[in-house]
Order: sequence, then structure tokens, then C-alpha cells
Amino acid sequence: MTEKEKFLGEFEQLLLLSILKLAENAYGSSIRQLLADVIDRDVTIGALYTTLERLEKKGMLESKMGESTRERGGRAKKYFKVNAKGQHALKRSKEALASMWENVAITQMSLP
Repeated sequence: MTEKEKFLGEFEQLLLLSILKLAENAYGSSIRQLLADVIDRDVTIGALYTTLERLEKKGMLESKMGESTRERGGRAKKYFKVNAKGQHALKRSKEALASMWENVAITQMSLP
């Protein structure tokens, strides 16, 4: 498989979906909070930014720096936006998972 044909990983999908949900308010802290609130997943800031940077290098995200604020000690927020390539990758992953789930029944199994 070439790099273009690979599917997104679970965490990559979660981050892209978070950014889409947050729209204009998608920055590190808000993304972390959404993941904690919606799927009860506590993500380290390091893991978050490492994955965001990887998605940006793959051409699926765009980022821009906001204005520096007093509340943040003069630091600016970095805002993220999913571009067309990222949306296409998400759609492709969703369709692949839906196809795989077709006609699959999960039964409760007892573990030894």
C-alpha cells in the first residue's frame, strides 16, 4: 500500500472529527476537552500535538496562530482546520469501517 492508500488510525480520526466539531474553536486545549467530555479519553498534550503535526505534514490539516492573549501569558493559540484532503481521508475510513461492519454480529463471549 502506498502512503496515499493507507487508512487513518483511530486517534487520527478522533482528532480530525474533534476539529470538525469545534470548527473555529479548534485548538489544543479545546480538542483535549472535547475528547475527555465525549469519549472519556484523557489525552496528553504531547500525544495531541505530535499527532496534529503529523496530520498537518500529511496535508490533512491547516493551522494558524491566533492573537496572543494576556490570560495565556502573552502566548497565542494555534488553531486547526481540516482541509479537503483530511475530509476525504475521514470519509474513506468511515466507509471502510461501515463495509467491514456489514453482516457482523457480536455476541457476548465468556472469557476463561
